[in-house]
Amino acid sequence: MGLKLCPKIILEGTRLTFKTEIAFALNEHPRIVGPRKYRYHSPIVSAEWCGFTNFPWGRGLINFEFQEEALAMETYRTWVRLFELLRYYSWIVDRFHLSTRLYQRRVYGRDYDFHWLEERLAELGFHLIFCTRSVESFEAARAERLEVSGNPAQYDDLQVFVDEQQALRQLVGESILPVLELDMSDNDVAGAADRIADWMEERGGLWAK
Repeated sequence: MGLKLCPKIILEGTRLTFKTEIAFALNEHPRIVGPRKYRYHSPIVSAEWCGFTNFPWGRGLINFEFQEEALAMETYRTWVRLFELLRYYSWIVDRFHLSTRLYQRRVYGRDYDFHWLEERLAELGFHLIFCTRSVESFEAARAERLEVSGNPAQYDDLQVFVDEQQALRQLVGESILPVLELDMSDNDVAGAADRIADWMEERGGLWAK
């Protein structure tokens, strides 16, 4: 029996960089989670879940309001503690603390020090994938997303995503986690999953630290 695969991956990036599609692809990639003879539900976690409000497109870990700050920080502490308790498992996270910093700085002018969180994530062997795309490729990505989106109005102004990507690049540069910048301009999700697998394998990130 070979070493147990238990990679820990955080996907960050602005909208239209196919983070969720990549997360699903990774969660079925034989070099990431092993070959499967049947499908089962290993976890994909997201800070984008709007679990703080009882209505669609509400608030959660990224877009919480000031009065929900304690709730948000307690949720982050709970997630990282769960990761620590189940350290010998694969965890794929579709947006996390950097998306929170990005939104809170842009909308409310508040910044949060997540160094404590990153130290614990680094100890567990988490790797950060920064999904990006060229400015000119956002238009085609929007056209593809509008075919399935339940909230198409969020894609009206592409300049917002261009600006967010630049701001997020700064936050990624401040991270202590190992980072792979992944250019998704070609919209090739399967190829992106292969590139992540190559990088994780080279770094020894597919196995427990």
